Amino acid sequence: MPQGYIKKGIGGFYYVQCQDGQLLECKAKGIFRKRKISPVAGDWVTVEQEQGGNVIAEIHSRKNLFIRPPIANLDVLFVVASTVQPVPSTLVLDKLTAIAVDKGVQPVMVFTKDDLQSAQPLADIYRHAGVPVVIVNQQTGEGLDQIRQHIGGNLCAFCGNSGVGKSTLLNALVPELSQQTGSISHKLGRGRHTTREVEIFEAFGGRIADTPGFASLDTERACYISKENLQYAFPEFEPYIPQCRFTGCAHRAEKDCAVVHAVQEGEIEQSRYDSYAAMYDEVKSIKDWELH
Repeated sequence: MPQGYIKKGIGGFYYVQCQDGQLLECKAKGIFRKRKISPVAGDWVTVEQEQGGNVIAEIHSRKNLFIRPPIANLDVLFVVASTVQPVPSTLVLDKLTAIAVDKGVQPVMVFTKDDLQSAQPLADIYRHAGVPVVIVNQQTGEGLDQIRQHIGGNLCAFCGNSGVGKSTLLNALVPELSQQTGSISHKLGRGRHTTREVEIFEAFGGRIADTPGFASLDTERACYISKENLQYAFPEFEPYIPQCRFTGCAHRAEKDCAVVHAVQEGEIEQSRYDSYAAMYDEVKSIKDWELH
């Protein structure tokens, strides 16, 4: 039975890129609807023949799942931010990196417009936090090779607010992306879907998910991180957590908190801690049952 990954899903049809190179148009078995499971781009699946057509018979276990945009098994999330126009919010960037870490995805910070204002101060914050950083110069192409290296062997997506240069970056990396998107949609005869569906392309020994309108992850309920897990979404906190005086320390107002002490000593960046505190205060009163 053919196996492969879902390259794209449109209006109840799924296009599975098989390991033998063929692209199969499939429908999903009815059992998934009963189980309230929807196949999404990035899913690894097994395809069977049924009544003369192809059906997705099995969705293999997922490493992770994002609801908006709908994508599974993401390995790397490139968080694209510009140094100016628009000025980045470290809280937004830290929410995105935290969600990635919480879902087992490697965040990579990509800074654009370094020619207009130096990205170094921001780059230093994230390097200190252990997050890989790439500074891109769209004119010279500097930084593009580093991004290609992160793509190799991985399923990647790019997110960033409008105006940060995400489309320019993608076009510089994979010039055929916009052409491919248009031609595939034309071939499928569903051109009006081009701007709304996630589609996966192979490039640089890995895969890039083209996620139109992916300015930001749904940082609220779909990507909710519980207050207990939030500390682990900031990996630079981990060495200090066992040193806190109280088990279950929230790293907010407790006595002898090793994380707060590390912030005071400059071992953890103040802006990262401020983001943690803001996110903690947002979720501390939410009960798990309220999300379902």
